Amino acid sequence: MRTILAAAAVSAALGLSLPAQAAWPDHVIKIIVPLPAGSAADTVARVISKELSDQLKQTVIVVDRPGASGQIGTTEIAHADPDGYTLGIATTTTLVTAPLLGPTKYDPVKDVAPVALIGTSPYVLVVNPKVPAHNLKEFIALAKKKPLSYSSEGEASLSHLAASLFARMSGIKLTEVPYKSSTLAVVDLLSGRIDSQFGILTTTRQYIKDGRLRAIGVTSTKRIAAFPDLPTIAEQGVPGFEVELWLGIVAPAKTPQPIVDKVNALINEMLARPKEQALLTNEAIYPSPMSPSQMGHMVVSEIAKWKGVSQQDKGAH
Repeated sequence: MRTILAAAAVSAALGLSLPAQAAWPDHVIKIIVPLPAGSAADTVARVISKELSDQLKQTVIVVDRPGASGQIGTTEIAHADPDGYTLGIATTTTLVTAPLLGPTKYDPVKDVAPVALIGTSPYVLVVNPKVPAHNLKEFIALAKKKPLSYSSEGEASLSHLAASLFARMSGIKLTEVPYKSSTLAVVDLLSGRIDSQFGILTTTRQYIKDGRLRAIGVTSTKRIAAFPDLPTIAEQGVPGFEVELWLGIVAPAKTPQPIVDKVNALINEMLARPKEQALLTNEAIYPSPMSPSQMGHMVVSEIAKWKGVSQQDKGAH
């Protein structure tokens, strides 16, 4: 009798829970982008929104919420209802460097649920062609004579920490000029108002190809397909230097795990297809599928990695 009652209780519970889960999604899903239009994060969001819309047969919209090195949009993601209808783009800047370099209105581990890693994108050290440096050795020699200026997306950004780490490892001084976005910074770099930038290829690649910017080195451990003749910074005399921006999908903490797992599966299936791989790689974003738990562990390890760098950076100021 107890077995029958227990089975009935389980069936009743399932009967209550399954329709709710099966109904998702029954209205519009939004993907919040905490960084400006035209950024790598925005590019990724457009690709993901189309994929989820096609697979889930539901409208998926992209909502740009830039500002404060991604903190404005990420705060909105973290404090949204955990019902599966709010997703967001997360990057190394929004979940790692921003919380390390200053107080944020969200905890990157407790308030945000990792859903799926999309990929990684290296930075490229670029200069205005008027800067008389054609390789890293010449760049370092020039900076030792007189500090060169560089743009960042604010002191809480990975681009800032990348430049700070590079300056310490190469024994030079660089003068930071903060901008609200890498897109705005490129405008001043092209005009010669600033000397250099650790820029994402999404915004710098075309300018490198047409000669309006000169690439000095790439921040990944290996050379990249887009510019196979461009040496890494590490191989040019700064061994151990490595910086890559990662981009992923997150949700508010406590979002139902079945929804998180469903979105993760759809995104990983997309990342396995040659067409989408080529689409992302063409934007210099290299697919790196992970499970939600793997992404969570990665975030924790990235926080540990950059904690020391951020403390040194604060000390330098």
